[in-house]
Amino acid sequence: MSKITVNNIEALNNAIELNMRKDPNILLWGEDAGFEGGVFRATQGLQEKFGEERVFDAPIAEASIVGAGVGAALAGLKPIVEIQFSGFSFLIMQHLFCHAARIRNRSRGRWTCPLVVRMPMSGGVKALEHHSEALEAIYAHIPGIKVVMPSTPYDTKGLMTAAINDPDTVVFFEPKRLYRSFKQEIPEELYEVEIGKANVMVEGNDVTIVSYGAQVHDSLEAINQLKKSHPNISVELIDLRTIKPLDVKTIIKSVKKTGRLLVAHEAVKSHGLASEIITLANELAFYHLKAAPVRVTGWDITVPWPQGEKYHMVTPERIVEKVVELVNTKE
Repeated sequence: MSKITVNNIEALNNAIELNMRKDPNILLWGEDAGFEGGVFRATQGLQEKFGEERVFDAPIAEASIVGAGVGAALAGLKPIVEIQFSGFSFLIMQHLFCHAARIRNRSRGRWTCPLVVRMPMSGGVKALEHHSEALEAIYAHIPGIKVVMPSTPYDTKGLMTAAINDPDTVVFFEPKRLYRSFKQEIPEELYEVEIGKANVMVEGNDVTIVSYGAQVHDSLEAINQLKKSHPNISVELIDLRTIKPLDVKTIIKSVKKTGRLLVAHEAVKSHGLASEIITLANELAFYHLKAAPVRVTGWDITVPWPQGEKYHMVTPERIVEKVVELVNTKE
């Protein structure tokens, strides 16, 4: 099996290219997604390889981009559409929530909407406010939509392939901070990472950390810091990979083993995914808990401008502090 060494954005580009070679029904469009290859160059070179009829630029009109995608999917094509930043996605919600998400139910299973909506998201790159939101909880709230957020090149390629092959609409969040942050060796050929299956990245016995996206790497750094400052604390780290459907089985199995739970995500605290995961732990593993579950999240504010962004972000140090607090809590 041959391998390639790529970063997240190269893995994404590779996944789309291989799938487009395999299936002529796949189309791709978005603002600057064609000739320029997108603002982050995620789709660079694809128009040259597949032509302007399959990879093209869209007007600066997010509602039209996704509305056309819904229509194309219902017509039998497989569109991949890009919203340049997730903060611009409020305009697409009517098409996604009122149509794409409901087609299967509305038609009693006769039709589906195989649409992939790609969105660069979250902060850490000192962008402006509408370029830095973490909106995954909004999309995960709507029945009929799957939501994924990879944290590694391997998962990026595998989840994009799975999203393209899925018969329903998948919102594919891409943490901008991770696009070029590191490289990983992955298979050169096509493969899938199952949607709805989490990854236990680190095994441990004392505390379960559940995270996804960029905070997976903050959590890994926190674990490295804990090995130096508190070598007696053993942490298990779960990378969700898929926001919806959640891999509840993997989460609960880990919480029952460790008895302690910390959820880390960049999105604001109130009504975020951490609340859902902690509720599941209380419902399904309450008598195994040795301490009340905690969350390390963004604050309940609009993402600050670049000068103040660092005060909003989740950091390894905040995670370390809460892990130590959890372990020291009396049963």
